[in-house]
Amino acid sequence: MKAPTLGLRLLPRAVNGSTNARPMHSSAAQAAKVVPIVGTGPPPEPPLPVARPSNDRIERRKRQAELLRATRVIRNADSGKVTTLRKRFWKDVSVNEVNGALEVHLDAKPLRHPQTRQVVRLPTSKPNLATAMALEWDVLTSARQSTKQHLIPLTSLVCRALDLARDDASGARRDVTASVLRYLDTDSLLCWAPPAGPYDLRNDAGECLRDVQQRAAAETLSFLSTHVWAGVVVRPVLDGHAIVPRRQPEGVREAVQAWVEGLDAWEIAGLERAVLAGKSLVAAARVVAEWSEGPSGRRHVGAEGKFGIQEAAKAVSLEVDWQTTQWGEVEDTHDVQKEDLRRQLGSVVLLVSGTGQAA
Repeated sequence: MKAPTLGLRLLPRAVNGSTNARPMHSSAAQAAKVVPIVGTGPPPEPPLPVARPSNDRIERRKRQAELLRATRVIRNADSGKVTTLRKRFWKDVSVNEVNGALEVHLDAKPLRHPQTRQVVRLPTSKPNLATAMALEWDVLTSARQSTKQHLIPLTSLVCRALDLARDDASGARRDVTASVLRYLDTDSLLCWAPPAGPYDLRNDAGECLRDVQQRAAAETLSFLSTHVWAGVVVRPVLDGHAIVPRRQPEGVREAVQAWVEGLDAWEIAGLERAVLAGKSLVAAARVVAEWSEGPSGRRHVGAEGKFGIQEAAKAVSLEVDWQTTQWGEVEDTHDVQKEDLRRQLGSVVLLVSGTGQAA
C-alpha cells in the first residue's frame, strides 16, 4: 500500500501548527512620531529676596534660645541632676606677664592646656592674641561651655600650636605637611570655570566667572612666586572643560613642601587652620606670609594693601559668591558659612601676627 503524501503547499502549515490558526493582534500598528528638538533658552531670572525686618532673624533666634533654655531647666529639675559645670567658677579674666611670657588668668589661676595640664604661655610679642583669648573666656557663662571647642576656637588653635612646638621632633609636623600638600592638587584658587557661554552671568565690568578667578589667582601667585616661593610657577589644576585635576609640574611640590617644613609652630598651625577653612593652600600661604612675625613672614611687602581677612575670604569663595549672586542665598546656610570662614581666617591672623619684639 502506498504511503499518503502531503502537498507541498500544506507542509509549512503542518510544521507551524494547525491549519486553522490565524495571527491575532490586540494593538494597531502606528507610525513613530518625531518630536522636534526645542532649545531651552536663557536661564530664568534669579529669585528676589523677601523683604523682612532687619532684626527679624535675631529675634527669632532669641526666642528659640529661650525655649531651649526653658526646656533644659525643666528637664534637669525633673531628673534631679545638679552639676557644678552649670556655674562659672571664675569672676574676672586678665592677661598677665609672668617670667617673660603672657598668661591668661581666670581670677588668680592661669589657663592650662586641657590635655597636658601645663600653663598656656604666649610670647610677649602676641598681646592681641592673649587679649582675644581672655575675651573668649570672659564671654563664657558656665564651665560646661569651656569643654566645647567651638566656643573656645582661639584656645584650641593656640593649644594646637603648643602641641606642634612640643612634639616638633615627632611625626606631627610631617602629618600636617602631608595633609596641607594634598590641597595643592585641588586648590580652590586654582580650579577655574570653563569658558563662558552666551547665557552665562557677567558682572558690571563684563567679566565672567573664569575671568574673575584668573585675576584673583594671578595676584596671589605673583606674590608667592616673587616673595615666598622664588621662581616657582604654580599652574591651575582644573582648567577648561576638564573634570579631573592635574598635578603640578615636577619641582613645584618639593619647593612648597620645603617651605612648609621650615615654618615655626605658630605659622604651621595657622597654615593648617587656613587651608582647612578655605580649601586653598595658595591663599593660606599668602595669609601666613603677609601676616606672620616669624622667619617666614613678609610683612614689609605690600604693607599698603595687605591680603587681609576679607580679601582672602573672597578669593577662596569666588564661585560660591558668584552662584549666590545669580540664584540667591539660602538663609542660615550661606550667611553662616561666610561669617565662619572670616572667623577662622581672623584667628589665623591673630595667631601668626605680632609686634615682632619677643622678650
